[in-house]
Amino acid sequence: MFSFDIHDLDETIHGRVRLGIMTFLASTGTADFTTLKAHLQVSDGNLSTHLRKLEEADYILQNKSFAGRRPLTQLSLTEKGRKAYIAYLDAISRLISMTDPKA
Repeated sequence: MFSFDIHDLDETIHGRVRLGIMTFLASTGTADFTTLKAHLQVSDGNLSTHLRKLEEADYILQNKSFAGRRPLTQLSLTEKGRKAYIAYLDAISRLISMTDPKA
């Protein structure tokens, strides 16, 4: 019997770009805006919009400073963000195991 609750998937993380951000930060610890933008192949505005959504959920921290005269934005997961990401992956794993005929 299929008993997966679709509400187990965190909508804040579930979007393609936001999932990419969370995965990249979970694996690297921190990243700067430019590196993240290049890795995800998105525009400045698109990345900024998704970062704002994650920051509003308290899933990431943005540390803005300057390197010489150039702005530098360093990004990292918060503890809440790391827990939410792990819960999201657990929910996806449960979904996969429920639909995998070999499981």
